Amino acid sequence: MKDEIELSIVIPAYKEEKRISIILEAIKKYVKNKEFKIETLVVVDGSPDKTAEVARTFVEAIPGLKIMERKENKGKGGTVKEGIEAARGKYIIFTDADNSTPIEQVDKLLPFMTKYEVVIGSRYNDGGKLAVPQSIVRRVGSRVLNIIIQTLAIPGIKDTQCGFKMFRHDAAKEIFKRMTITNFSFDIEVLAIAKKLGYKIREVGITWYDNPHSTVAPIGDGVKMIKDSWTVRKNLRTGKYT
Repeated sequence: MKDEIELSIVIPAYKEEKRISIILEAIKKYVKNKEFKIETLVVVDGSPDKTAEVARTFVEAIPGLKIMERKENKGKGGTVKEGIEAARGKYIIFTDADNSTPIEQVDKLLPFMTKYEVVIGSRYNDGGKLAVPQSIVRRVGSRVLNIIIQTLAIPGIKDTQCGFKMFRHDAAKEIFKRMTITNFSFDIEVLAIAKKLGYKIREVGITWYDNPHSTVAPIGDGVKMIKDSWTVRKNLRTGKYT
């Protein structure tokens, strides 16, 4: 049916006043070239700046754009969860507000949705790459962290932290209602839950553009991810997600 939403795009946003227009301009162009119906949900995470105001200037230009604003800051995971819960599309993807993975790369993931319930963008899978190479320290640190995360919580996934993940509608609802981690580590828990529930996961190579203004602290957040991976491991063993 024409009125059915094929794709929901969820964008968590915190202090994105200067960058939110980048992805919304990209989505405006992307939507124009598609025959299927798309909704876009910008979820503003208690941001103290004018992120929501800037996003609202695109409401008339982007069909299906909705701004969800809350005063309380809940973290990226909690913000993505709120958007997923509100999404109505057959397929649901969340992506970063800085468009670090260009939105048109949705087209790389969509073909796999008929065979997999979860399809995620990967910088380290076949076909994936960093548009601008990172320093050797960042690259080595990222790979070591991934090995630890795989060992503790989610084996077999080369890139748990790329913020470009797509789900079938029903799978997204089942996974996110079980989610407990609301910070940057939520991706790890989401993938672990998906695997625990028996959903098939596919990594698809994408091109990723490093954001020099990212709020992620490599060392501090890396330590948190290790701690949260251990928590996920314990939750899996105790049956918390089932």
